[in-house]
Amino acid sequence: MKPTLELSMIVKDGAQVLARCLRSVEPLVDRIVVGDTGSADESAAIARSFGAEVIAVPWEDDFSRARNCVLWHRKCDWILVLDADEMLDASGGAQIRQLIEAQQLFAYHNPRWNYMRDASTRLGFQAARPNPIVLEESRSYPAYVPLPTTRLFRNHPGIFYEGCVHETVTRRLATLGLATARAEFIVHHFGHAEDADAERQKKNNLYQALGEMKLQANANDAQAYIEIGLAELENARRPAVALSHFERACELSPQSAVAWLFAGACLVRLMKLPEALQRLDRAAKLGLRNAVFFQTLGDAHFHAGRHGEARDAYAQVAALGDASPLSEAKRGACEVYLGSAAEGIRRMQQAVADAPQFAELYDMLAASALLGGDIELAARTAEARLRFGHLTDFHAQLAALLQAQMKEQRPSEAPCEDRETSKLACQISPS
Repeated sequence: MKPTLELSMIVKDGAQVLARCLRSVEPLVDRIVVGDTGSADESAAIARSFGAEVIAVPWEDDFSRARNCVLWHRKCDWILVLDADEMLDASGGAQIRQLIEAQQLFAYHNPRWNYMRDASTRLGFQAARPNPIVLEESRSYPAYVPLPTTRLFRNHPGIFYEGCVHETVTRRLATLGLATARAEFIVHHFGHAEDADAERQKKNNLYQALGEMKLQANANDAQAYIEIGLAELENARRPAVALSHFERACELSPQSAVAWLFAGACLVRLMKLPEALQRLDRAAKLGLRNAVFFQTLGDAHFHAGRHGEARDAYAQVAALGDASPLSEAKRGACEVYLGSAAEGIRRMQQAVADAPQFAELYDMLAASALLGGDIELAARTAEARLRFGHLTDFHAQLAALLQAQMKEQRPSEAPCEDRETSKLACQISPS
């Protein structure tokens, strides 16, 4: 007799995307159970139109509690977990049907592809990669960030979710000593790409608040410190606060390369560069040498004035196949500093062409063009940058320097090497 499979999910106000998710799994699953945590839209009706059993689940600021409420109603042999803004592709469904035939395994760890509007984005400890478009619905998004997850597991009373946010069954599986394996089926996630900026910020704020609650309940959990550290670094943009969390994670789990990496990233933003390089060296010795590591290493060297080392670090990002417009623009800036202005500027122009909505690239190109002596290009680029708004003191300084250079009418062959221009260009290598 073939093993049975059910979809288990929670939803709130997911009407715009829920049908897409359910269509992708309807031919695959024997049962659909949806926990509605308080939708004000047509989510429940859409779920029922696919034959789902809809359960009212009270929202208590705890994702695990909500998911476990749905799991209490499980009946099939295996459980597949998705969110409304996710879906499977056809090959993934075929793989899952084969995977659940296994007799000795209790769960599979699979990749989750988080689609992004910006190819220079990173998520957690991974950088964005070019989208190979294995799914037509993803075609409009240039990149994705792959992260591991555990979304397929056997119906077992000891398997349930833990953690009020960034919830997972992975630790339960390890605690119980249950056999697991890796699988290649992909959970495609569109939330980061499709959410309006205000909605994404609202979610990030919720995740951070719940992360603080999680930390209070798990004061000696290194992973909880890493999660709240990332929220402080990327959402609240408070690197000093984030650093304290990552340093604590390093104390609790000295073998956590991710904790050492992000402690280094915080120190780069705080311009404490020797300390940053020490942390990054520790991460490398623990085996973490991915694109985020090399980008952070490049930023540390760039701000320390070691442009050759910075260029080599950014080149490593490309060697890994994870080059982005931002990493290539940084590499180009290094080449300008090292005397290869024409090569560096061409690389930066290509980065702008690849990501024409990324305002920061215009800043980098304009400052580097000024440093390389191409006043006309610097002026055109600075003018193009104005359409994005959000101008800062940097842009006023750049405009003033451009005006001064134009008055002097320096030829484009003569690099502009005065201290103020060099100082300005240094400001545009973000960490």
